[in-house]
Amino acid sequence: MKENRQKRVENDLGRDDVRQLVRRIALPSMLAQFVSVLYSIVDRMYIGHIPGVGELALAGVGVCGPVVTMIGSVASLVGMGGAPLMSIKMGEGDEAGARKILANCFVMICLFALALMAVVIPLRRPMLLFFGASADTLPYADEYFLYYMSGTVFALLATGLNSFVTAQGFARKAMISVLLGAVMNIALDPVFIFALDMGVAGAAIATVISQAFSCAYALLFLLGPRAQIRIERARLDFAVIRRVLLLGFTPFSIIAVDNAMIIAMNAVLQRYGGAAEGDLLITVATIVQSFMLVVTMPLGGISGGTQPILGFNYGARQVGRVVRAQRHIFLWCLSFTAIMFVAARLAGPLFVRLFTTDPLVAEKAAWAIRVCTLALIPLGLQYEIVDGFTAIGQVRYAWPLSFWRKAVYFAALFILPAVWGVEATFYAEAISDVIGPLTSIAVHALVMKKLMARRAMTGA
Repeated sequence: MKENRQKRVENDLGRDDVRQLVRRIALPSMLAQFVSVLYSIVDRMYIGHIPGVGELALAGVGVCGPVVTMIGSVASLVGMGGAPLMSIKMGEGDEAGARKILANCFVMICLFALALMAVVIPLRRPMLLFFGASADTLPYADEYFLYYMSGTVFALLATGLNSFVTAQGFARKAMISVLLGAVMNIALDPVFIFALDMGVAGAAIATVISQAFSCAYALLFLLGPRAQIRIERARLDFAVIRRVLLLGFTPFSIIAVDNAMIIAMNAVLQRYGGAAEGDLLITVATIVQSFMLVVTMPLGGISGGTQPILGFNYGARQVGRVVRAQRHIFLWCLSFTAIMFVAARLAGPLFVRLFTTDPLVAEKAAWAIRVCTLALIPLGLQYEIVDGFTAIGQVRYAWPLSFWRKAVYFAALFILPAVWGVEATFYAEAISDVIGPLTSIAVHALVMKKLMARRAMTGA
């Protein structure tokens, strides 16, 4: 029976060579997130070229961004909370416990999706106005958001279930699910936006259709014979739900605070920039945030995608494999951030030109990208330390370390422009990317060995 099961496994989390295992999971996870970012950039470029209303349509869809991201973070709450726990159960050999976690998470995602649709759709207009829609941009924001929200269940299931595909070692299957949606979206956008002349509604419909296909792919896999742990009927277990939500609160709250950071930065730039510079600097910040997504999402793909290796072997009490795996993951993260540090300096101006032809905006955006990426390399360590603690169920370390970095950012965000002027605001990212990782490195050095020793000796 074990032999047959092993034939179906893409990556044996407990036996394969650790170095090769990390590579086989990190690479497709990183590429999947990179393609996902590429889609969002291309999507905005299509919308920005709608004849006659491109700029207003793009602004309207941009207003939807934080709200859409916040809704999507619910998938992280369940997926990133449940998948590490399932990996640990698999490592312990408790397949019944792993199935119970997956079944409960599937029901939770469906219930969350229905609840969000019921609450958010009637309140969408005041929400969009609160997030910055104007009288001119509200019609485009409202139209896009209404169609997008109609596919909430597909969006949440596609993202949430993908975590459970990766958690079983099927990183390439998870990558195909993301690629399927991204490629379909890029292909369908011009059809619905331009050929069918549906504008922003067409962009939203193309997104929903693409998410439905990604959802179907992940769902069929988790119901099919290749999955080690399949979705099965089970009673809701509130003890399981509590553990999932507790562990998932860290990635969920990170996304929520990231959105708050974007809103706060725009407010600070508008306040200190005034009528003369405020709008220009917000445009610059939007371009910089797009570049940072090209960094942080693939980086999160590496550190988050490899969590099953750590969780499974922690559950199996193979602490030597946990330590070796994390060492290789650190190297992957540092290598990626080092490459992106160089890319920010060499290719930053080319990236900026994708969004603007205004020479002043282009010059300031290229400068801001260089500033915001000054401490990019240590960020790789920060991501893996936080996701590494989450992977082994140690949310008591992951959550404070993540929020310490955010707190440093907010403090710098409000202090820097008050003392040195509005453009100093862009240094807040670099400051938090030094102080945050330094603290995380110190905590990791102090506690990780103790956690591994205790796990090896007592299983606790």
